[in-house]
Amino acid sequence: MTKLFKFIAIAEGISYLVLFFNMLVIKPNHMELYKTLLFPIGMAHGLLFIGYVLMAIMIKNEQQWNFKEFVMVQLASLLPFATFYVEKKYVRNA
Repeated sequence: MTKLFKFIAIAEGISYLVLFFNMLVIKPNHMELYKTLLFPIGMAHGLLFIGYVLMAIMIKNEQQWNFKEFVMVQLASLLPFATFYVEKKYVRNA
């Protein structure tokens, strides 16, 4: 279960960055490409976000997170690069 959470945390962080790249770099220069990529990137990120949140809830007891750590793990899903930090700091070795 922990290995899957680590994978989802990294994939969610990457999808977040790809979504930002699509908005900030591609949109101003190539509107058609932006519109084409928006749905698949957004859908992938949305599914990974939901997976991250649900997996964090499922492994909370396994990882022995206290309330503060659990809240930090959940808030990390909202910030760019934060899921990479969580994967290193809060998830004990699988």
